Amino acid sequence: MEILINGKLTTYDRPVIMGIVNFTDDSFYSGSRCGNEAAVVQMAERHVSEGCDWLDIGAASTRPGANDVDLKTELKRITAAVSALRRRFPDIPISVDTWRAEVAAAAVEEGANIINDISGGTFDSLMFDTVAKLKVPYILMHTSAKPSEMQNKTQYDNILGDILQFFGEKISQLREKGVSDIIIDPGFGFGKTLEQNYHILRNMLFFRELNCPILAGLSRKSMIYKALDITPEESLLGTAVVNFAALQYGADILRVHDVKAAKEVITLFSLINVPHESADSL
Repeated sequence: MEILINGKLTTYDRPVIMGIVNFTDDSFYSGSRCGNEAAVVQMAERHVSEGCDWLDIGAASTRPGANDVDLKTELKRITAAVSALRRRFPDIPISVDTWRAEVAAAAVEEGANIINDISGGTFDSLMFDTVAKLKVPYILMHTSAKPSEMQNKTQYDNILGDILQFFGEKISQLREKGVSDIIIDPGFGFGKTLEQNYHILRNMLFFRELNCPILAGLSRKSMIYKALDITPEESLLGTAVVNFAALQYGADILRVHDVKAAKEVITLFSLINVPHESADSL
């Protein structure tokens, strides 16, 4: 995978690990919540020490049923967090998880490098123009509606075809505005049933025709813990299993709460998926 970050073309010869840092008290997984800047930096330090490639900072929960965080609160959290992380880690790429164009612009001004928009530009009409002006990579995710409503909107004519059409239309709009580095995210858990999530996972290669890197955000989600009748806190092993499957089905980026486990998954995946060997080659 190649992507332009800070004007420099960066090549990754293995899947990228994105470590989640949530500056919020409302995220679905309690282990990801940070209540202040010090906790944000501490969690980022752990992710970096365990081998993450990017940090992904969010300041507004987007779990199913979550209520919107007001603009002022999100701006305050994001600018403080990005500033603190950039001071601590001058070089690591920082992605900002926001659907608001104003927050995206403020974050990049503080040193963020990538915008991760759960709405794919559908919640804020200014997002695409803002990303084009900022000249940063953009993560285009599919969702059916805002978090407070999305699990009531899981009806599709053909879910793979509908998501592909969504991506195609949005990518065309972004290209017209001059955005060149686009990553797509099928949006596991965002307006999808458990069965639909696994259908998408099995068919991620379907989206390869878009010629964009694919991000899989599966970590500790309900498609894991509900299927196993456990809690998000008990879902590390299940996350490792579905992350391995995501790599098998074409994911280029894993967005995770647990960097060490993700790195181990990638290492074993790389050892298993080697070019065909003859029986006497070893």
